[in-house]
Amino acid sequence: MSRTVRRARVLITGATRGMGRLFAERAADEGADQLILWGRDADALARASEELARPGLRIRTDVVDLTEPTQVDDAAASLLADGVVPDVLVNNAGVITGNAYFWELTPEDTVRTLRVNTLAPMRLVGHLLPAMIADGGRAKRVLNVASAAGIVPNPRMSVYAASKAALLSWSDTLRLELAQAGHDHVAVTTFSPSYVATEMFTGTRAVALTPVLTPERAVDQAWRAMLAGRAHIITPPTVLVARAARGLLPSRAWDAMASAFGVHRSMETFDGRES
Repeated sequence: MSRTVRRARVLITGATRGMGRLFAERAADEGADQLILWGRDADALARASEELARPGLRIRTDVVDLTEPTQVDDAAASLLADGVVPDVLVNNAGVITGNAYFWELTPEDTVRTLRVNTLAPMRLVGHLLPAMIADGGRAKRVLNVASAAGIVPNPRMSVYAASKAALLSWSDTLRLELAQAGHDHVAVTTFSPSYVATEMFTGTRAVALTPVLTPERAVDQAWRAMLAGRAHIITPPTVLVARAARGLLPSRAWDAMASAFGVHRSMETFDGRES
């Protein structure tokens, strides 16, 4: 793919706020041919469509609740029935139920988190990928927004961490499968940031030597990596150090180190949005 999404069809989930909105703005500014915006709030989608309008840009908005598998199925089927095959698919939408230990969560909390963060991206890609593979006229990209929480365990976000770890593992395996099958025009990028300063993570405590990313910085890193077809972006670099240390150190030594750096206390004051 070129260094921009000029003349591409771009589908973004969770597109009305936070990083999703910034991804949409990036695509619009780069001259995408069509934006397909998914979200739960019809009014917010309408506002986004109006504010993202550019000459020559077609915008389609679909109200989709990712906690409902049939809505994902129906929306994907509608796209394909209309002959819309995305060139770029950004699985951005996510939810978190934090500041609680696992046993304090309800089964509904767990199901909801897994449906949005893990199963919806899998389901959506499952529907659209065959058509993306068959359409060899332009390079295709899939960007899956995971999290450093899927790499470094952290108390009070167990289900969120599990959902992102599963997304990360699936995403990188999908990348390998596409390469092994010879579908070189389709590249999958996994993005695993630490805390990003969006409403979703309001109230989290900073971790030592690990700056909180601005949404603009996070989106820029993910976007450039996606266009380049890079496999996995982990940011900031201290997360890479943590991953290596966790692999090398005995569990108790790693736990002590993570606690000393403030990792294990970072969610205690969380009061952000659930999605």
